[in-house]
Amino acid sequence: MTDTPSTSAGPSFEELDALSTEELRERAFAVARERRDVGFFWSVLRHLPNADEAAALDGAPNSVGPTIDEAAALWRELTGHGYEESAPLLRAAFIDYLMKHPRK
Repeated sequence: MTDTPSTSAGPSFEELDALSTEELRERAFAVARERRDVGFFWSVLRHLPNADEAAALDGAPNSVGPTIDEAAALWRELTGHGYEESAPLLRAAFIDYLMKHPRK
């Protein structure tokens, strides 16, 4: 048994913080894809070491689905899943996003 009361709102900070950065990324990206939250992807991409290359993506409103998939592919390509010095900032962004937008 745990002393922490459970809530139906979503995982706690402690539960999310125990996950790897890659697991946090996968969960946050899945939620953002479901919500078609392009703004979240752009905010993440701006913090990557090669962010200038991310600016080349076409952000036309009529191409939200493909743009999100392209952003996710670009993320994998640019980082090779290595987060370098951006890891603490990205972890915080993923945790914050997941706590604000729990899956239903």
